[in-house]
Amino acid sequence: MTAGPVTPADYPEIAYPRTYADQARLDAIFAAMRRDAPLAWVEPQGYPPFWAVTRHADVIEIERQHHRYVNEPRAVLQTHVAEDRARQLTGGSANPVRSLVQMDDPDHRVYRAFTQSRFLKSSLRALEPELKRLAGEFVDRLAEHRNACDFVRDVAAWYPLRVIMSLLGVPRADEALMLKLTQELFGPEDPDMRRQGTDVDLMQALFDFQNYFNALTEDRRRAPRDDLATVIANAETGGQPIPEFERNSYYVIVATAGHDTTSSSIAGGLLALLQHPEEMARVRADPGLLTKAADEMIRWTTPVKHFLRTATEHDVIRGQPVRAGDCLMLCYASANRDEDVFADPFRFRVDRDPNPHLAFGFGAHLCLGKVLAKMEIETLFAELLSRVEAIELDGTPALVSSNFVSGLKTLPIRYRMR
Repeated sequence: MTAGPVTPADYPEIAYPRTYADQARLDAIFAAMRRDAPLAWVEPQGYPPFWAVTRHADVIEIERQHHRYVNEPRAVLQTHVAEDRARQLTGGSANPVRSLVQMDDPDHRVYRAFTQSRFLKSSLRALEPELKRLAGEFVDRLAEHRNACDFVRDVAAWYPLRVIMSLLGVPRADEALMLKLTQELFGPEDPDMRRQGTDVDLMQALFDFQNYFNALTEDRRRAPRDDLATVIANAETGGQPIPEFERNSYYVIVATAGHDTTSSSIAGGLLALLQHPEEMARVRADPGLLTKAADEMIRWTTPVKHFLRTATEHDVIRGQPVRAGDCLMLCYASANRDEDVFADPFRFRVDRDPNPHLAFGFGAHLCLGKVLAKMEIETLFAELLSRVEAIELDGTPALVSSNFVSGLKTLPIRYRMR
């Protein structure tokens, strides 16, 4: 980790999307904050102010108290302008969607139960043959590209997309649209991700998602199938269909977070192996390490950089008075480098154990798809490492500029198939 000196004046940089495209700078700021101001009041220009929570233990403690620290009125850090647009759309909330990520109990518990059984390890076990088949299909793409490709654009972005769209019930012909809308939603300030020719505006992507999922709902109500779309389209609370806004928000979280975070872990995991050739050699020699390696890839990349919580009552954290109504930014990207928890946290280790990373969150809001994500990563790398004899960088990787969900947007590689 190398970067220039950090002072308190630099702390607001953790709000700005551009900072997340510079890993060394981000790491340096968070390391300084963990050391000097683990709970820091930050007032970034153009954004609501917040307490930055950078230590692993504090993130866990706040996540545990999910009734004291809630997701309304905002779950993700946005500019004042973006929040105003969200309020116009929602009638008052700064959250532009109302999915599991934005909900608090009792709604969160009720809505999570609609699909939870589908993501249990016992249910997903039946998916293993299909995951292996799809992994083979996408490694075949490497062979089709002969000896060079952009691993993000040609493989990593598509494999988990195919998996979650198959579960959701979205036809293969619509996958490109789902990927485009996801990138626009998660990267509205990245010049390569945002909708070209318009101002930064994630609302249009949401409107396009809404139109698509309204049509999907009509179809699944007419002709139910064994897929997640049917479950969501026909879900009820109190004997009534769930409201349209919540229903479409449910689709959106499954259709976006269900693949984008996993693709970031896959691409970032391969880059980590290329940058740590001794670890690549270890996992090649012992594929049994892939289970631990998958968790390390997820820790290393931490695709979801933060969530916000709002205090419902006064509290004191690390001697700082947190007042009711104060916003707190849970900095998972910092917590997963916490020196108090991870030995040598800036070293990528395929055998890291224990590995209590918080990339999936913690407590009531633990990621519903964590088991599936790890299965996908293990399966793809098992196929990749068994069929690719040699692999190396073929250019400079680039990260998405996003303070919420981000990872590599390009990873040029050269390789030789067996």
